[in-house]
Amino acid sequence: MKYILASASPRRKELLEQAGFRFQVIPSSVEEKITKDAPSEIVMELASQKARDVYEHYGDADCVVIGADTIVAYNGEILGKPATQSEAYDMLAMLADRTHQVYTGVSLIMAKGGQVHTRTFFEATDVTFYPISKEDLRSYAETGDSLDKAGAYGIQGPFAIHVKCIRGDYNNVVGLPVSRLYQELLREYVSPLSLP
Repeated sequence: MKYILASASPRRKELLEQAGFRFQVIPSSVEEKITKDAPSEIVMELASQKARDVYEHYGDADCVVIGADTIVAYNGEILGKPATQSEAYDMLAMLADRTHQVYTGVSLIMAKGGQVHTRTFFEATDVTFYPISKEDLRSYAETGDSLDKAGAYGIQGPFAIHVKCIRGDYNNVVGLPVSRLYQELLREYVSPLSLP
């Protein structure tokens, strides 16, 4: 069985490696189209588009393609990747001393013995920040670490010192709920960790 991660995210790659998966990385090049409104539906839609794109171009009779997408939402507003340090500062200032949600959608396209199954799901995690001073916000925004991250921060990096608590799957905030992914695979296949 061949496993393909349809994402260029180094964080997702690292999470799968830490979990013991053997896989190859083939990022999707699909032009993402959002037709949904709810954050949970958006991440599932985008994850599905990525998985389908890679499966159609690189899939075979025995493979699993893993597509994923993560977004941050606060009060119904979706916070993508900031375009500038100023935008990153504004996002983080809005999230300081408040609770927001991180949604990751995962789409699995599983081909085995001529049959193809698709399973798409999402996980949501609540993240609460401490109050953060303007100086700390500015200092972090100026590092540029925010610019490739939804919501303008990475929970696994230097901004972790401002995280008061999380409710839900930590890895989901990093970018991939690997434990849920593993359980979904077990419903269809033997453990991917026991394959030769």
